[in-house]
Amino acid sequence: MPSLPKWLRPPKRTEGGVMSISDHLRELRYRLIIAVIGIIVCSIAAAFFYDWLFELLMRPYRIAMGILAQNFPDIHATTVIEGVTAPFTLALTVCVVAGVIASSPLWLFQIWRFISPALHDKERRYALIFLGIGIPLFLGGVAVGYYIMPQGIWVMLSFTPDAAQATNLLELRSFLSLTLRLMLIFGAGFLLPLIVVGMNFAGAVSAKRLAKARPYVIFGIFVFGAVATPSTDPFSMLALSLPMVILYVAAEVIAHIHDRRKAA
Repeated sequence: MPSLPKWLRPPKRTEGGVMSISDHLRELRYRLIIAVIGIIVCSIAAAFFYDWLFELLMRPYRIAMGILAQNFPDIHATTVIEGVTAPFTLALTVCVVAGVIASSPLWLFQIWRFISPALHDKERRYALIFLGIGIPLFLGGVAVGYYIMPQGIWVMLSFTPDAAQATNLLELRSFLSLTLRLMLIFGAGFLLPLIVVGMNFAGAVSAKRLAKARPYVIFGIFVFGAVATPSTDPFSMLALSLPMVILYVAAEVIAHIHDRRKAA
């Protein structure tokens, strides 16, 4: 089997993870290429399940319409597709995001391998711990974003004035892009404690510094929740911010335990 070209091969890791800047850049390039290849392969595979994925993503809309019909029967909404290329763009967006989610074990592993060059070979077991915690956190965040979407939809549509006598037209591509962005934002947000613990284990930040930064981090989390949630409703913001605060505090507790054991 032919070996990979030199420009693609990652640099050899040494004991203690000491590398030059050029080696770090080669390592980053290698990890990005592997992650992108994984996303492309999973996106192509997702294309074979596009109809099922489309129905799955439309489920929050149908739930929201049911809630809206019960509470605000005079408000009506329907979905439309605008533009000749919109169906293709919609399919491409759905498949790529599905590929990102499906390939999360691969690209999470690549992130870990890049940010942990200081670990010794005997500490490779931390990669398994990272994946064992990171994958459920990311997928759990995606699931939370998916399940709170109906609340956000019907709350926003409920502001339609009764005097308008109009039907809300939801452009399907924009609507599904909103849903997918919300899911990815929740997934990324739920990885915060893993990043904090990883930085603590790598010696980049101590538990005492995390405790001092807690008020500012919590404030930043709520700002992030308000800005990052594209639906702009309070339910989405709180559904993202409150779990992130709890997870950050849990990560701080783990960091304190680690620092005490390291000192002992």
